[in-house]
Amino acid sequence: MSYQSVFTKDLFAGRTVVVTGGGSGIGRCTAHELAALGASVAIVGRNEDKLTAVAAEIRSDGGQASTHSADIRDEGAVGEVIDAILTKHGRIDGLFNNAGGQYRAALDTVSTKGFEAVVRNNLTGGFIVMREVYTKWMKDHGGAIVNMIADIWNGWPHFAHSAAARGGMLTLSESAATEWAAAGVRVNTIAPGSIASSGLDTYDSKDTDFIRNQVTREIPLQRFGTEAEVSAAVVFLLSPAAGFITGTCIRVDGGAPNAKPGWWELQPAQHNSPFDGFHRAKLPTILDAKQSN
Repeated sequence: MSYQSVFTKDLFAGRTVVVTGGGSGIGRCTAHELAALGASVAIVGRNEDKLTAVAAEIRSDGGQASTHSADIRDEGAVGEVIDAILTKHGRIDGLFNNAGGQYRAALDTVSTKGFEAVVRNNLTGGFIVMREVYTKWMKDHGGAIVNMIADIWNGWPHFAHSAAARGGMLTLSESAATEWAAAGVRVNTIAPGSIASSGLDTYDSKDTDFIRNQVTREIPLQRFGTEAEVSAAVVFLLSPAAGFITGTCIRVDGGAPNAKPGWWELQPAQHNSPFDGFHRAKLPTILDAKQSN
């Protein structure tokens, strides 16, 4: 099997796209789709083994991928990685700034160190990557950047540290979209809601019941989204079809922010089949009843 993208084959032929956090989850899926559409994909992450495994999958499927190990919070390491990508590929046409993460905790229990770690991972690190890509290549050649945020609208209780970082990334992206427009660089954000991705398996066991039984009750479409549904939105924003779109955000969240508690009672969802073009997708263990029992 191969990736069942809705986009035209060879859409990214001759182009190089950098995907941070490409060793798992949404980053892995998006790297696969871009490679299936002809891109040379440079996947960046901290875990070399995961990167190697994803690159092997892509090559097995007939695509092109290189791996680059770096912690995006390390300014020097990021600069070296961007140099290495340019040396190998000769160009950077797109960037999916996907790397990040958070943990579930009440705000009054979050330490300053923990807060700053999440902000550096989800905001500062992303800034470093986009700045290096811009100054080293896109400033003179143009390009497209998609920055990862999240469903942060109206706040994000128990994830306030990440909400602060993601909110910063939203306005950072809006600012860069204006400052870098003259160079032909488009900057947008993608805001996934609850997605059935491997990231769910990183949460503590105490959150299992919440993730399994409560999350989808508050989503109008009453299900988790798929990695492929997020990837499709990212690929669109990186594509020429989005050539007049910059400084905006695409939500991929099943309408979650629109469900107003006390104003609307959700009805059983019908005719709501997920799109999952990723042929190598696996259900997170926490949502797989067969593996969890």
